Amino acid sequence: MEEATVALVGLSLLLGAVVLWLLLGRGAPGKTEAQAAEEKSRPRDDQKLNGEAANKTSGLKKQKQHQRARKEKPQQHSFSHPLLAAALKGHSGSVTCLDFSSNGKYLASCSDDRTVRIWSTKDFLEQEHRCMQANVELDHATLVRFYPDSRAFVIWLANGDTIQVFRMAKKEDGSFTYVATPEEFPKQHKAPVINIGVAGTEKFIMTASSDTTILIWDLKGEILASINTNQMNNAYAAVSPCGRFVALCGFTPVVKVWEVCFSKGGDFREVARAFELKGHKAGICSFFFSNDSRRMATISKDGTWKLWDTDVEYKKQQDPYLLLTGKCEVAEPCRIALSPDARALAISCCTDIFIYNTRRGEEEERFEAVHGEPITDLAFDVNSRFLASSGDRAIRVFHNTVGYRAVLEEMKALLKKATNESTRQRLQQQITSAQDALASIYAKTT
Repeated sequence: MEEATVALVGLSLLLGAVVLWLLLGRGAPGKTEAQAAEEKSRPRDDQKLNGEAANKTSGLKKQKQHQRARKEKPQQHSFSHPLLAAALKGHSGSVTCLDFSSNGKYLASCSDDRTVRIWSTKDFLEQEHRCMQANVELDHATLVRFYPDSRAFVIWLANGDTIQVFRMAKKEDGSFTYVATPEEFPKQHKAPVINIGVAGTEKFIMTASSDTTILIWDLKGEILASINTNQMNNAYAAVSPCGRFVALCGFTPVVKVWEVCFSKGGDFREVARAFELKGHKAGICSFFFSNDSRRMATISKDGTWKLWDTDVEYKKQQDPYLLLTGKCEVAEPCRIALSPDARALAISCCTDIFIYNTRRGEEEERFEAVHGEPITDLAFDVNSRFLASSGDRAIRVFHNTVGYRAVLEEMKALLKKATNESTRQRLQQQITSAQDALASIYAKTT
């Protein structure tokens, strides 16, 4: 019995050894088909690492391409014309507003590139155009206006919805720059602001929004008065160069003008209605004062522009005189600019500019496709020599040949009537000066 048990145990051990050998002894050197297939489908470590490196390189390349595309500027609009005096290029964003200083030395421009640039007007005819740059921290300006002394300017902050003042300061190297001042103007407007202005007397600042509101501020940020224009909307507003008037146009075919009154001691008194410009048949898009505030020009959706004599005794209920009406193209956005001497008038419609003689009302110059985007601003310099426009990243500056020809026409007519010798000499000098200017301009265009 014991021998049988021993034999059975031995046979069990032998069978167990065979099974173990089959499972371990044969399987250890190789792999099953399933294992081999699984390993074949699994990427090797070096392949995995190479793939991760390739993906990382591809990602970096795409990131650099995206950054490069973001940094690359859109192609600048190309424009040329024989009367183009200069193209001021420096802004990396669209220029939204222009303003010439009252001393004639500077042109200010603001852009969504967070800078305001102050250009030297004496460089307009040079190859290089110098400018000072003022940075707008954490915001950008949509409007800019010089103070009368030309040593400061105000801007309207796009995101801050308020005014910021910059003043000229001397740097360590002796040069000058403009820096933001600590004055803080509170947020007051509830609708987008369409224009700002600084009175020539430096007694107040005007801001106008697209609803029905005009605010009159002192220079420290306190509100002196609020005007409800009683329009459905405001289209344009401005302060007269003399600093006495604030004017506005909008939905109705009327320009409303108020006088901002101060006491002899300089204290603010009131804002009083002065006069209105009536005669258009549709809403007025824009208007402009002459440098002495004795003339105003208006342009309407009715397809006409008008020149007015505003040197009237409005306190005696005398109305402004209509001097001239001209026909014009109107395509919004539409702006009008009157030269400081009121001899030339410029109108911008979308991307085109038209120049008229204000003696006869005839179109004398036309500049088409001046900018790659709709024109945002239009202004003559204080000496009536140049007309500047903005509408993309460049500022175009044109010779005001219409103004020179108007001087010739006017002075020659006066010369025929002059009897005093000193008057004749003075008129002849003006004629010669205008002739020389035109000859110089056209000599450069041939």
